[in-house]
Amino acid sequence: MKSKRLGRGLDALIPQVSEQERTEKGDSLFEVDVRKVRTNPSQPRAEFNREKLEELKISIAENGVIQPITVREVDDGYEIIAGERRFRAVTELGFAKVPAFVMDVSTEEQMLELALVENIQREDLNPIDVAKGYQQLQKEYGLTQEQVAQKVGKDRATVANFIRLLKLAPKIQESLQQGEISMGHARTLMGLSSNADQIQTWKKCVKQGWSVRKLEKVVRDAVEGPSRKKLKKVDTMSQAYTELEDKLRSVLGTQVKIRSASKGGKIEVSYYSEDELERLIDLMLGS
Repeated sequence: MKSKRLGRGLDALIPQVSEQERTEKGDSLFEVDVRKVRTNPSQPRAEFNREKLEELKISIAENGVIQPITVREVDDGYEIIAGERRFRAVTELGFAKVPAFVMDVSTEEQMLELALVENIQREDLNPIDVAKGYQQLQKEYGLTQEQVAQKVGKDRATVANFIRLLKLAPKIQESLQQGEISMGHARTLMGLSSNADQIQTWKKCVKQGWSVRKLEKVVRDAVEGPSRKKLKKVDTMSQAYTELEDKLRSVLGTQVKIRSASKGGKIEVSYYSEDELERLIDLMLGS
């Protein structure tokens, strides 16, 4: 009967010692009783995909736990820093022990930081969970985006782009979490100014299976289209005004400017003496 503990390779690597012996020797990798392990309240992952968890359980049942979880010591037990999905699979399979790295972590900020780094390096979090983790580091621990970037090994622009995702409509965030759209789709949708426009375009994108490039074109046309039409209209009106000014200048024999406004406008006729004013009045009145 297969032992419900470690992966086959790890059995040979991890010393089979008691927790007292581990403390005395200072070992950092050992087996812990699953009953003494509790989850991390600062876990950056918001959701656990049931289908993927079942796949992990099948793999662990066949091969054991290949990658140890990471924990810190708390009170009379341990708290998970990273590896909660593996721990859940092990618990549901009924394993008594789980391989674990024990780290000396004293603050909640360090807990969140380490959990983020571990999951990001494994590409094990969806973009929204990453964004919420970065935002949590900012808000709860008073860090700047630059400081967050330094802690997780990313550049500031990357951190800023992730956090911006949280400005998307909730439905779109959920779609990104579930893998319906990619990070590229989400960033493109941010080019639309209103949530209503974002949602309307997102629905079409998901329904019709648009690529990021296709979505970029749709968003670009939506943003630039009205501006181009307005610019074309302004150019056309400007040319017409210039022609009218030339005609009036020719008839009146003086400087004429047409000033347009949002509603209506005005025609300015210049005169440079009292005699010229009387001449222009006569012309206008047909005297």
